[in-house]
Amino acid sequence: MNKKRLISLAIFGVALLYFTGCQEADNDQTGRIIVKITDAPFPIDLIDEASVTITRVEVRNEADSTGNPFLTLFEGSMEFNLLDLRNGVTADLLDVEIPVGNYNLIRIYVENASISVKDFDTYTVKVPSGSQTGIKVFIKPSLKVAGGLTAEVLLDFNVDKSFVLKGNMNTPAGIKGFNFKPVIRAVNNTTAGVVQGVVMDTDSVLLSDVSVWIEQDTVVTTAYTNDEGFYAMPGIPAGQYSLSALKEGFDTLTYNNVEVIEGNFTIQNFMLEALEE
Repeated sequence: MNKKRLISLAIFGVALLYFTGCQEADNDQTGRIIVKITDAPFPIDLIDEASVTITRVEVRNEADSTGNPFLTLFEGSMEFNLLDLRNGVTADLLDVEIPVGNYNLIRIYVENASISVKDFDTYTVKVPSGSQTGIKVFIKPSLKVAGGLTAEVLLDFNVDKSFVLKGNMNTPAGIKGFNFKPVIRAVNNTTAGVVQGVVMDTDSVLLSDVSVWIEQDTVVTTAYTNDEGFYAMPGIPAGQYSLSALKEGFDTLTYNNVEVIEGNFTIQNFMLEALEE
């Protein structure tokens, strides 16, 4: 995916990803919330498309003591090919005004999901309760919407874990279908940064399809380099992490104590050494 690509009103490259503060302002009773989605990408070249149709989005005010603390942000139908949303590319899901407050959970209703195998078939998968009760995802840390200001949430779909293979992925004929078990990360972009860089070998040749992952106790998210050796991971909460890169035929390289600063880009390049034969 070319990170410079821009699709009007929907898809934005990581170079245009911005971060908006949520500090105290005037006495306005509403602020704005923007919700974007992205994908922790599927690593298998056989997959051509992984689509979801979102029909409703709700958010929960953690201080609301009424019987229904959820506020509906969107109702309609929007389809996204998650494989278009890789290496820092995001899509706008909604941009609306909401009451001020702290919001700690987002609920996403998915009506349809499908995955297409290149030159073979498209599999429609059953969405377990996603269209009736919604998929609940906690926002970490909670999102503070202040009067007159804008806050941003990033929904990171993990396609690799969300579409679970039935059968053998080595050949299209061995694929018996997929189960849909959505794995989504909701990030408060106010307190997050972007990690990006390039991966090359010791001869300075850029390497594609390198698995790059970032972890802090557990793996936070994963990316795969494109044809230019570029990777990007948006929506990484501020803090210190370890960052690793792996490609078959090369030594795994890990950097520890990689610091992510809110509202900033952290650049971490890799130079991988080939394994001795």
